[in-house]
Amino acid sequence: MNFELTENQEQIRDALQRTCEPFNAEYWATKDREGGFPHEFHRALAESGWLGIAIPERFGGAGLGITEAALMMQTIAQTGAGLSGASAVHMNIFGLYPVVVFGTEEQKQRWLPRLVEGRDKACFAVTEPNTGLNTLKLKTFARREGNEYIVSGQKVWISTAQVANKMLLLARTTPASECKGTAGLSLFYIDLDRTAIEVREIDKMGRKCVDSNQVFIDNLRIPSRDRIGEEGEGFKYILHGMNPERILIAAEAVGLGKIALSRGAHYAAERNVFDRPIGTNQSIQHPLAKSWIELQAAELMVMKAATLYDAGKNCAAEANAAKYLAAETCFRACENAILTHGGMGYAKEYHVERYMREAWIPRLAPISPQLILCFIAEKALGLPKSY
Repeated sequence: MNFELTENQEQIRDALQRTCEPFNAEYWATKDREGGFPHEFHRALAESGWLGIAIPERFGGAGLGITEAALMMQTIAQTGAGLSGASAVHMNIFGLYPVVVFGTEEQKQRWLPRLVEGRDKACFAVTEPNTGLNTLKLKTFARREGNEYIVSGQKVWISTAQVANKMLLLARTTPASECKGTAGLSLFYIDLDRTAIEVREIDKMGRKCVDSNQVFIDNLRIPSRDRIGEEGEGFKYILHGMNPERILIAAEAVGLGKIALSRGAHYAAERNVFDRPIGTNQSIQHPLAKSWIELQAAELMVMKAATLYDAGKNCAAEANAAKYLAAETCFRACENAILTHGGMGYAKEYHVERYMREAWIPRLAPISPQLILCFIAEKALGLPKSY
């Protein structure tokens, strides 16, 4: 059992820090205030070859594992980019994994290099307003007509749909009443045709520069060659991306928690009240120290889940546990950073309030903490299914 990063992993972290260096805290504060997708940040990562870290080399990627991808996403968040920077490239890192595993050679050649090079931006359209996490009840329907599918429906909380030109779409191809189990859903990778797809941005608490949207699809025509795998098997395909997604979200949360903690500790060391640094007081020290301990534990859980995944072993419980632990720990670290700053923690110039707003994202998405606890109770503890 070795807890040290390999030399290659150390190099990945150092190189990413250099790539992210021009995009400092003020850059992200401006993006948070004014909005607008961070195209220059996305381009810098593309030009440095990072957008294909987990995509096979023959399609232009680096062919590395989810462990390296998790290290990448944690590093991005920890440089101060937070969830804004991580979310800007999140889909590129794991989103097309169903294509890597289940796509045809022609599809891989057609789609993957463009994503790696940054020529394509993709969004992921699964969640619907009336079904939430009950994915098997999706209502967006794709009707087969010859060599095309005609799709209509609605999706919600679709990130980057304002700037994306591609969409990974899960839609029903057989009525639910005619299906058993997970059958009847199909997965497509499509052109985001704005003549048939309306995108409405959701005004939200934080991460303003990475848009979240409602999407309305009206008689969209999709060539059958853009369906991934077999018709009706789409739910099984997206399951292969769920554990990596949880691992990467967890890694991002660890990175966000660490930058918040770092700012809190720095302020505690520099801020003098009653003729001494406030960090001299145990009431300031102890919450920060506790956050350090919790973040170390969360990071180990992330790395364990990623290592299991890369080894081809079952990591569902570990991936969900990592997401839960990292999200809760990140939130407390951001809270402690604000409390350490006192009243100035409420001021935007110190950045920690922005981190606090972003810390809600890994707590809420892509799955609620309550459902994670239900999953762990059932799968790890053998208790009856409760939902």
